Amino acid sequence: MGRVTTGFAAAALAMLGVLAWLIALVPVRDGAREWTGSLNPGGWMAWTFPAALFFWVIAGLLLTFTWLAIRFPETPRRGVLGIATTRGDRLFVSLLGSAFICLAWLGIIGTPAWGGLAIALLYAAAVFRWV
Repeated sequence: MGRVTTGFAAAALAMLGVLAWLIALVPVRDGAREWTGSLNPGGWMAWTFPAALFFWVIAGLLLTFTWLAIRFPETPRRGVLGIATTRGDRLFVSLLGSAFICLAWLGIIGTPAWGGLAIALLYAAAVFRWV
């Protein structure tokens, strides 16, 4: 178990390094960081810090749940849907549902999407508790 923990600690440090690098890429205009400015000006894709942070969080969740699955194995449990799910299954269901919630929020209400994020977090908490 020592090598696994050491490997995941190294991965966590690498993730922190990537986060620091992403923050360093945020453009500065008039002495203030422009958090929604392009991280790659002139590039083919409009990468912004919030978009990059989204994918960074997903990668962090996958690393965390992989570590949890190795360190604390679990048996599937049955929830209100009557299907057996593991932590990884519930993570997938919560991420998929959260994507639809945020898309619906943007389509119906528009920006900013903070309300959709709050609903998505409540949905994810319910999935992990009852599914």
